[in-house]
Amino acid sequence: MHTRRALFLMLMPLACLLVAPGARSTPLNELRAQEIAECRAGEVATWGDGADRPAVARSLVFAYSHAGAPAWFAQPVVLAAVQRAAQAWSACGVPARVVELLPGGQALPGTVTVRWSDEGSQRNFGLANLDLKTISLGPSAFQLLNTRNPTHDARETLQMVISHEMGHLFGVVAHSKRCVDVSSYYNNAQGEQCRIRGGLSRPPGVEYRSVLPTACDIQRCKAANP
Repeated sequence: MHTRRALFLMLMPLACLLVAPGARSTPLNELRAQEIAECRAGEVATWGDGADRPAVARSLVFAYSHAGAPAWFAQPVVLAAVQRAAQAWSACGVPARVVELLPGGQALPGTVTVRWSDEGSQRNFGLANLDLKTISLGPSAFQLLNTRNPTHDARETLQMVISHEMGHLFGVVAHSKRCVDVSSYYNNAQGEQCRIRGGLSRPPGVEYRSVLPTACDIQRCKAANP
């Protein structure tokens, strides 16, 4: 059986992974906020590395298992991140809810399991398996991030990874060319760069990607789930 997988890669050195635009108002911050909130005509564009499709179910249930999580991620923190992502994506018309999978428990048939597994994530930050209905988070990748950039609040990265991978289960399979979209890749194998409104380039070392689905992400999800 062919397994469709969607891989999430942080395409920046881990030492400067999330030097995100700060709270101080700047033109770049203001532009980023506009791009998150508004999807203009003609802005939806992908790298062509997949085809969007209906969600894996008409309504989704995500069961989170905390087993194997890095010690600095408390269970309520990760569970809340899964809940935020599910609530945000469900705005496209696909109902979703989140449950906790207790130790030793088994997810009900049709449920999407969110788990910690280096094998399942292939030692990346995250990997969505559409056939198996799993989202695997990578303990080793987060450990490496913590080692190389210990001052970074990894909860931002965690939210971004969960939101990105969850989008694939909602049917947003192809990766966006818009830098700001949570479904984005910053560049492709040919070295082409993602887009910022107005033709701007992403400043080196700046994490421009949203941690939750943007207006364009939701628009694509709606199109995939008419």
